[in-house]
Amino acid sequence: MKTLIWLIATLAVIPLACAPTALAQTRIRDVVNVEGVRQNDLVGYGIVVGLNGTGDSVRNSPFTEDSLTHMLERLGVNVQGEEIKPKNVAAVLVTASLPAFARNGSSIDVSVSSIGDASNLEGGTLILTPLKGADNEVYAVAQGSIIVSGIDVKAEASRETRGTPTGGTVPNGARIEREINYDFNERSQITLALRSPDFTTAARIEDTINASLKAPVASMRDSGTIELDLRGISESPSRFLASIENLPVIVSNPARIVIDEKSGTIVLGEDVTISKVAIAQGNISIKVTEYPVASQPNPFSDGETIVLPRSDIQITETGSRNIAMLESNVSLSQLIKGLNALGVSPQEMADIIRSMKTAGAIHAELVIR
Repeated sequence: MKTLIWLIATLAVIPLACAPTALAQTRIRDVVNVEGVRQNDLVGYGIVVGLNGTGDSVRNSPFTEDSLTHMLERLGVNVQGEEIKPKNVAAVLVTASLPAFARNGSSIDVSVSSIGDASNLEGGTLILTPLKGADNEVYAVAQGSIIVSGIDVKAEASRETRGTPTGGTVPNGARIEREINYDFNERSQITLALRSPDFTTAARIEDTINASLKAPVASMRDSGTIELDLRGISESPSRFLASIENLPVIVSNPARIVIDEKSGTIVLGEDVTISKVAIAQGNISIKVTEYPVASQPNPFSDGETIVLPRSDIQITETGSRNIAMLESNVSLSQLIKGLNALGVSPQEMADIIRSMKTAGAIHAELVIR
């Protein structure tokens, strides 16, 4: 890697800001949740049929045979005493989310996941499955053809799998049969919960709502909660929320760096800054070569052939051998641009950022995944 001295000379002439940057605004509805308006999780146990020989085996998944037997008996087919060994049936768990204010007859998407040893759910059909909530009551029933995004290809001597063929979805596969009774318009107070709690953002939302209504309706309780007093509002709570949820507000984001070591992705926050620090970065390459030598005994002797290990280890160091000095007026985004221009890999960038954080030169939260 080239020396970083050129990088610092380049960054020294880059101004931090030539003009003030306009602060991005977003809607209140995009940063808060309304207390009581939420989804509810549903789950059910079901059977998938119509698989092309990729279903559960009876030996490893005996519950699949029992479930199929009980289902056929409910349909009037007597299979008691019969030995059933289907290869096109699989036992699955079905999950879904019941939206807030969902009504009878509405359709929702469901996810299907195999719980046995089925290798592929492609081409399968989910049979009528009740979906229950946390109170063990049935709120929806699911049925339909499964869409699988994964691929599983087998040959005589090889097999290739991409994605997850043992899981899939049924779009609009469940129909709601029971509603959750909740009269939202009877409330005299509404609580807004910030998805990312922050004192500055909460204060701005309070000021924006009160300025729009010209009345002290909103009150910030803490960094993640804003209470709305509706006792002096003539509109219904639903109409009131519709009138304020699209108000623009400036969201305050913390200075944060996210490093995903698996994919090599580095995400930088806007307010990340660095202090004056010196950096030296290089790579060490280790090459190990094995060339065993066979030691033969003398002719007509009782000796044995012995393989003697021989190893050659070479250590070389590449990259910059100079120490670079970063001035305090250089932002981290400018540093990354300079490193990109020099062809530094994401892994090397992540190592540099971690070392700078350890040295206390980066003023931001570092999140490593």
